[in-house]
Amino acid sequence: MKHISILVPETAVIEAIADPGYLFRMVNEFLESSGKPALFQVQLVGLSKEVRLNNSLFSVHTDQLIHEVKKTDLIFIPAISGHIKTALELNKEFLPWIIDHYHKGAEVASLCIGAFLLASTGLLKGKQCSTHWLHATEFREMFPDVELVDGSIITEEQRLYSSGGANSYWNLLLYLVEKYTDRDTAILASKFFAIDIDRESQAAFMMFQGQKDHEDLEIRKVQEFIENNYQDKITVDQLAAMSSLGRRSFERRFRKATNNTVIEYTQRVKIEAAKRSFESSRKNITEVMFDVGYTDTKAFRDVFKKITGLTPIEYRNKYNKQAVMA
Repeated sequence: MKHISILVPETAVIEAIADPGYLFRMVNEFLESSGKPALFQVQLVGLSKEVRLNNSLFSVHTDQLIHEVKKTDLIFIPAISGHIKTALELNKEFLPWIIDHYHKGAEVASLCIGAFLLASTGLLKGKQCSTHWLHATEFREMFPDVELVDGSIITEEQRLYSSGGANSYWNLLLYLVEKYTDRDTAILASKFFAIDIDRESQAAFMMFQGQKDHEDLEIRKVQEFIENNYQDKITVDQLAAMSSLGRRSFERRFRKATNNTVIEYTQRVKIEAAKRSFESSRKNITEVMFDVGYTDTKAFRDVFKKITGLTPIEYRNKYNKQAVMA
């Protein structure tokens, strides 16, 4: 029997507590209906017997307090909400408990921005991790010694797991079901919950927001210039001259401020504009390509797929039903 501890932190997202429990209890039913014994014992674990969430709209009653758990095999850290630093302070008593059980052999899985709580343990130092794309910049600032993997649905390293944004944690849940049971059971669970079992990236859902949360005013002006002129051919030398810097100094400052090279940033701005066009217009692939400043079809397709995980036509068909029907 695998013992699963689902933490119930203060400010937790209720779905990220309920969904793992529901899934693994259903897997027990699947196993029993096929003549196999139930495999998972699922318990809610907290710092108190009752945790009020979402401005007391929900009340969660835990099965055990952390000091009552003697041994567990898998710990789920659900997504947290609200101001992240405040949420981490409210839940800091979980950290030594997580560390202790990890060193005793437990696996630990964070869901969405539950990655902030996992990273606060120090267990992720030097390791890969994923979280919601919207909080990537803040995560990097708070945990520079963790390798944040942009656009990844799940990561796994040394018994530590993480998932990307929002509902992508279902892919991690199914991954763990398959690991603990078998492929057939995971597929059955994916069909029951209507989840695409093999989705590997959250890139198609990411919205590039410019990464301007920094204090370098010259670089911010360059960013705004790129965003206002992405249709044109813009060179690195041109941008360096705008900022009155040598090319090497400019590129170094730009990367430090934005976590992107100049070329990467320009590509992401162009592809973001292309995504919006595919979503809201009936323009064909070539028209959109020219609109965002590309003249080479292969180059546009390759960059678009690298950033979004989908080809231009796949993206348009997925997010613009009118264009598909036209």
